[in-house]
Amino acid sequence: MPSPEPSSVLRSPKLWIGSGLIVAVVSILFALLYVGGNVNPKGNLRDLPIALVNSDRGADANGKHLNLGDQVVSGIEKSAADNHSFSWQVVSRQEADKRLGQGKVYGALVVPENFSATVAALGSPKPVEATRPTLTVLTNQSAGSIGSSMASQANQKAAHAASAQLGKELLSRAAAQKAQLAPAAKLMLTDPVNVEVADGHPLGTHSAMGLSAFYYALVLIVCGMLGANAIVSQVDTALGYLHTDFGPFRQRMPVRHTSRVRTLAVGTVLMLGLSLAMGSLVELATVGILGMDASHLGLLWLYSVGTIAAVGVSALALLAVFGTPGMLISTIVFVAMAVPSSGATVPLEALPGFFHALSEFEPLRQITGGMRSILYYDAQGDAGLTRAWISMGIAFVAAVLFGFGVTRLYDRKGLHRIPRAAESTEAEAAPVPA
Repeated sequence: MPSPEPSSVLRSPKLWIGSGLIVAVVSILFALLYVGGNVNPKGNLRDLPIALVNSDRGADANGKHLNLGDQVVSGIEKSAADNHSFSWQVVSRQEADKRLGQGKVYGALVVPENFSATVAALGSPKPVEATRPTLTVLTNQSAGSIGSSMASQANQKAAHAASAQLGKELLSRAAAQKAQLAPAAKLMLTDPVNVEVADGHPLGTHSAMGLSAFYYALVLIVCGMLGANAIVSQVDTALGYLHTDFGPFRQRMPVRHTSRVRTLAVGTVLMLGLSLAMGSLVELATVGILGMDASHLGLLWLYSVGTIAAVGVSALALLAVFGTPGMLISTIVFVAMAVPSSGATVPLEALPGFFHALSEFEPLRQITGGMRSILYYDAQGDAGLTRAWISMGIAFVAAVLFGFGVTRLYDRKGLHRIPRAAESTEAEAAPVPA
């Protein structure tokens, strides 16, 4: 019986429908997840944490003791009562520096110690000798560049609003005293406060402006996923379930019947062993060759190996349980849903509710948090490293229990990958080469 023409395959409705459904799911999911999580960060912004520091000691003016720093703080808190986009946290300068150094706030607005005294000096008989008071806006790119930018804009807006309010009071006081102000002095009093912007938690030049932790974490995720796919292919080839093509040459090993549990066990051992190599190579390439800013190199290596192992074993479990669709599921879980909910580019406070819920368990958010702690925050546990280790351990144990539990169930029900009877029938029916 002659073999059908290869082109006849294209006339198969099943081929078109099956392939169409797969690419349709991939297209719509990636579009909705990637764009949906980032399309309107300002509209979704809720309670972005910003530190508010009042170090003002106050000053005596016209027989009264004034603390204009308190006035600035109360004005910001009053305006924030109707705006839930930002969460202003009134703390000391020491606490603000601590939270900046742990990535818990995206910026800070600092009122200096001499603020009231400097403002009061503007109303002295010799205003030309006075200096402008200063409010300092601190940024924090280590917590995320977009979140830091949003916090900086909010801080500068609040500082300029406070300056305008103080200007009105100073001009009103000058008018009450019937002081004759030169045009330059009057202009200065209209907007008396100088707003300075500074880096609240400086990073090195080779830190991708606060994104190196995210890119490094994403590399670890991809290594774990691709490593799992490669291992499944190599194990199946070695067991004779698949053939391997090298250009025009094909290699097919004899089939070695084994249980699904043992097949998964072989892949898991390979994954754990090769994670050592992959983690080492990733660190060598990024730190050794590219010069990425990094400290705690031993901990970074251990974290890299652990992350690749946890992601790889999880991907192996999905492939073992779901077969070929497991690859698509892994891509959706570890990439499509993980990237927009990671909080690495758009802050978690600016994500829609669905993505904010995903961030509680999606791996990339936890991995990026731990990586930030290692690269930016001196490996502090409170800066995300403890949460990352715990999440990694839970994910690893859950993947092992899920993968081996389901494959054991398959084996007990006799759901072998290649039934022996079917293979014998195929072998008997196969034509003998001349």
